[in-house]
Amino acid sequence: MDGVHDMGGMDGFGKVEPEPNEPVFHHRWEGRVLAMSRALGFLRAWTIDTSRYAIELFSPSVYLSSSYYEKWFLRNVRLLVERGFIDEEEVAAGRALRPGKNLSRGRFTLADVEQVTRRGSYGRPPPASARFKVGDRVRTKNIHPTTHTRLPRYARGRMGVVERLHGAHVFPDSVTIGKGEDPQWLYTVRFDAQELWGADADPKLKVSIEAFEPYLEHA
Repeated sequence: MDGVHDMGGMDGFGKVEPEPNEPVFHHRWEGRVLAMSRALGFLRAWTIDTSRYAIELFSPSVYLSSSYYEKWFLRNVRLLVERGFIDEEEVAAGRALRPGKNLSRGRFTLADVEQVTRRGSYGRPPPASARFKVGDRVRTKNIHPTTHTRLPRYARGRMGVVERLHGAHVFPDSVTIGKGEDPQWLYTVRFDAQELWGADADPKLKVSIEAFEPYLEHA
């Protein structure tokens, strides 16, 4: 979707200021949000693509004024309420007001953390032969979906070259709108910087992105 979260190639936000000796967390609550997020992943209550889309749905004012882990926290609240694990009254109270929902996957202990939080594979058997091969010249489609997509706005309608095939994977655009995994071939596509950014870009620079087959057509 075309939201403020898709910031690649956008101007006006100032330069990136690396923080010397940046800590893993700036505040203790950030670590707790990360831990809660990983624990929620164990429940399989939603997918990583659904979690990304939930952040994309924030209004620009919320997205731009929230820190990284604030976005994660607000995303968790949104999805937990939507799926009935908690309700708005409990959010306002800051505590549980009724017994928790039964969890199909049960509980886990500290000793189980590494195993249960390990992400599974998103690779799937290919639905058909790949349409493109390494070396093919392709053009990305100039799409503007109102729902989730992994094709960045700066790379739409641009010409590039396939440099790698990754097999078939779960298609995020389909998962987030409730149409199932719909596995699609995934490619790495290389672009000349001037194709993406215009004549003022460094002619020696190349940019590679991973793009699903439905995003591509033969050039």
